[in-house]
Amino acid sequence: MTDISNSEGLCGSLREFRRIGVVSPGRMRAVDKNAMALGVPGLSLMESAGKSLAGVVMEYDPEKVLILCGSGNNGGDGFVAARYLQHLCDVDLLYYSSGNMTPDAEANLKALAYCGVSVHRIRCPGDLIPAESLFAKADVIVDAILGTGARKGLSEPYLSMVRLADSVGAVNISADVPTEGFNADRIIGFHLPKSAESECVNIGIPLDAEIFTGPGDLTLIPAKKSSAHKGAGGNVLVIGGGPYQGAPYLAALSALRGGADIVRVASPCMMQYPDLIVRPLGGGVISGEHTEELISLGEKSDCVICGCGLGDKSHDIIREIAPYFRKVVFDADALHLPLPLGADTIITPHAGEFQRISGHIPPQDLYSRAVSVRDFAGGAKGRLTVLLKGATDVISDGDSVRFSRTGSPAMTKGGTGDVLAGLTGALFSRMDAFDAASVSAWINGMAGEVVAGLYQNGLLASDIIDKIPEIMNMEI
Repeated sequence: MTDISNSEGLCGSLREFRRIGVVSPGRMRAVDKNAMALGVPGLSLMESAGKSLAGVVMEYDPEKVLILCGSGNNGGDGFVAARYLQHLCDVDLLYYSSGNMTPDAEANLKALAYCGVSVHRIRCPGDLIPAESLFAKADVIVDAILGTGARKGLSEPYLSMVRLADSVGAVNISADVPTEGFNADRIIGFHLPKSAESECVNIGIPLDAEIFTGPGDLTLIPAKKSSAHKGAGGNVLVIGGGPYQGAPYLAALSALRGGADIVRVASPCMMQYPDLIVRPLGGGVISGEHTEELISLGEKSDCVICGCGLGDKSHDIIREIAPYFRKVVFDADALHLPLPLGADTIITPHAGEFQRISGHIPPQDLYSRAVSVRDFAGGAKGRLTVLLKGATDVISDGDSVRFSRTGSPAMTKGGTGDVLAGLTGALFSRMDAFDAASVSAWINGMAGEVVAGLYQNGLLASDIIDKIPEIMNMEI
């Protein structure tokens, strides 16, 4: 598998593509995981976060500081902050753990045994009664209870901790995100803000962890609930075929391997697969006589994939039916002018197809290439995300830009683009367009690398399909 570190180095201009503004907790978790995959240990990130947090606390020149910690990595940030503060003021720390503390947090808690910090374990609300004086005497109270991974609904003893903190006149500082109910005077976000009220500190996350896709992006894919019914994983329709028989079926099988529950194929080319629902279309080519049927099928689908093996005689009908689709992925022969657009659209052109629809050849240097893709997506009349395939894939929705550098030269084989389109459609059926396109590019490239390692230039597009679940389920 590819080392996702950037051996060639990034030009500074790519910093332009960093996300600006509030980031979702899910996206931040992905960035953290990507940083670890790039060689930055989680302990290092925690160390940087805790040290920065301690620096903010000392802006108030406190005599006494009380730190409230949970059992997750947010609590670990608090443990580190306590270690740095021990030399500067009196520090008391309250923590609760039911035995499920994260390894990094536990390592930093153990280190506190050798520090000048008064550590108090809280097992139940009653344990807080003798600690009430600590709240009253504190100049600063630090909330490191629950982080970005916390679920809503605060339970004991955290609920009592928060109530006590809010009842005194200390300066309240939250680490990364405020615990529910904690009235924070300041929120110190790590790397990126998680709310509009947050101020940020740099904890040393590599640029590539944010603007390049990596294994952390797999965490953005919604997990199936235990109560899920058939179809909850996505209902996908593939429209294609005619001159090229196999293309729509490669896309459809890829969509299944990408997690879609139900995949239908509407095509003039009849090929039987027991896992697919095939709707044969008469006439040898998709034409006006199929309009109503395709619209009906598309309106019932979570996502439509269109263009694989289509040929150049069906463009008018594709443009006519596209507006009826809520989500659609256009690839290959669908990529002609005028460009068809659904309500929310992803296109997956290679360089030649991008030139055909944009009127210019994509620049070779990565920065200019990204600007070109972003400008094209941003200039569309509807919601458009572009996944420009290449040695480094470029993805943009006209606002955000992301890159993916997985893949192998062996993936120039015919059909690999159909596999990517199918996978993208499967994920798009249950994710937003930009994240679906970004993570699909990474998964497809990684699967291709695995297969290329086995077969080199003998790789087949169908080989990649069978490796998709392996990549999607890899340990992060």
